[in-house]
Amino acid sequence: MKKTKTYSFKMLAKDTLQKSNIPLTVEEIWEKSKIYGFQDKLNSCGKTPWRTLGAQLYVEIRDNPDSEFIQVSKRPVKFALKQHPNSTITNSNVESNVTEQTESYYERDLHPLLTSFVNGDSHFKCYTKTIYHEKSNKDKKGKNKWLHPDIVGVYFPFDDYSESTLNIIKSFSENSIKLFSFEMKINIDMSHLREYFFQAVSNSSWANEGYLVALKYSDDSEFRDEMRRLNNAFGIGFIKLNAEDVAQSEILLPAKENKSNDWEMIDRLVEENPDFKTFIDWITEDYQVKKVKSDYDEVFSPEEMQNYVIKHKIV
Repeated sequence: MKKTKTYSFKMLAKDTLQKSNIPLTVEEIWEKSKIYGFQDKLNSCGKTPWRTLGAQLYVEIRDNPDSEFIQVSKRPVKFALKQHPNSTITNSNVESNVTEQTESYYERDLHPLLTSFVNGDSHFKCYTKTIYHEKSNKDKKGKNKWLHPDIVGVYFPFDDYSESTLNIIKSFSENSIKLFSFEMKINIDMSHLREYFFQAVSNSSWANEGYLVALKYSDDSEFRDEMRRLNNAFGIGFIKLNAEDVAQSEILLPAKENKSNDWEMIDRLVEENPDFKTFIDWITEDYQVKKVKSDYDEVFSPEEMQNYVIKHKIV
């Protein structure tokens, strides 16, 4: 007779995280597991079962590189599954993509919103590519911190200038292409504003324009005044996404345009990250044929975007 496998704390955590569909603290996992009926499957709980649960998850993540669990925030400590339906995170990009996660979606879930906005907005008219930080070369700890933006974008002048004008621009060795850098956040409050802003400053130095992007932000006078001071001092712009109508997203603060690009930094990014290298190669190829044919991030139609926002519960 086949022996039935004992239901464990880790099984309980997995079942609860799958059913809840959002990251949870160990206390939340324990409470929801009771609601879902998973606690009834355990043989023994003890006086503080959530501590036992937390200890097992810590050890599992620390000692097992192939663990299906992942820690997604530090204060409070929350856990999720690597293969979470709404998650694109992996163990190596948790810190850069999830900070004190409280929503049912992740920063990368917002990328299609920005892609659609900047593609249709008259200021940008750009094509974007998501940069996966976890693909970068692994080196000394901290060396590549704040090196990569979340999304990069390119504006081509093909639709705005005739072929004759493009040729004369090229003859004068002037750059008619514009490069953009975007740092994405779900929510920005006063306590994180300067940190996020300087993150954008750090990873946007190579681009013609750099932006900090958020779905939510503190709308008080102190926050707005500090944002304006940082914008005036360092030139990073700020974009407010609108999940209900992406076309109504706003450039609340324009970025200061850099007339030239930092080619040394671009070269470093090409060496460090294959996604960025692909982005640069695509630009070269498309500009040579004067046609956008490369596989940039998908631009959703308004109907597709509405379905996407509903599916991912982005509010």
